[in-house]
Amino acid sequence: MLYTETKTNVISFHKEMLGVRIFPKREEMGKAAALDVSAKILELLERKEEINMIFAAAPSQNDFMSALVNDVTIPWNRINAFHMDEYIGLDKEAPQGFGNFLKSALFGNVPFRSVYYIDGTATDTESECHRYSTLLRSFPVDIVCLGIGENGHIAFNDPPVADFNDPKMVKVVNLEQTCRQQQVNDNCFTKIELVPVKAFTLTIPALIKGQYMFCTVPTQLKAEAVRKTLNDPVTEECPATILRTKKDALLYLDADSSSLLQIN
Repeated sequence: MLYTETKTNVISFHKEMLGVRIFPKREEMGKAAALDVSAKILELLERKEEINMIFAAAPSQNDFMSALVNDVTIPWNRINAFHMDEYIGLDKEAPQGFGNFLKSALFGNVPFRSVYYIDGTATDTESECHRYSTLLRSFPVDIVCLGIGENGHIAFNDPPVADFNDPKMVKVVNLEQTCRQQQVNDNCFTKIELVPVKAFTLTIPALIKGQYMFCTVPTQLKAEAVRKTLNDPVTEECPATILRTKKDALLYLDADSSSLLQIN
């Protein structure tokens, strides 16, 4: 593994196919990720009339999304937006709902061409999985903006349900206890008993279909997951390890989330 430290104190290296950039501060990390995503949006729109993007909903994405919203160069009216997971059973207006979170942080703040929400209140969950899968096939994904969970999940593909060869694009999953506790750690819920036990998630193959992936992971709470992502075998035991097999994927870290990496 080769590391290169630039004059701006950003450490850059590759682990297999995954590019990694480490920033001294979380705010710098978020702004840099947003600049790279913005540049890729503009590059793609030079040859396409519109593009399709998937976004993660989590406090870890706040710096990144804030910088995106403030980027006046992005022609949002040529972008179709999706999100990658949603709780099942929350009230439609619950702020913890990922669609509501994204509407507040991003979707409601810029003029997207269209926004497609997963309906966490759907009574027929299989029909909802089919509906959203059909949309994803109709709008092939260009850019995926994601994070990594404390248990190494991407979207809600926790280790017990993650499948690198999943035949589905969207499915219903039971949430692992570590995943549910993360929602409390992130101050989204006051206690674990309030965190739903089921959710919709885009599967790992659905995410990996995205041509470009930008993964933003701050805070000490994610340090062990980052260590595993970059050092463990590529298996479903740490779902995020799949990023190491993905061409055109970038991982953005801050000093805290990268603190367990051995950088020589």
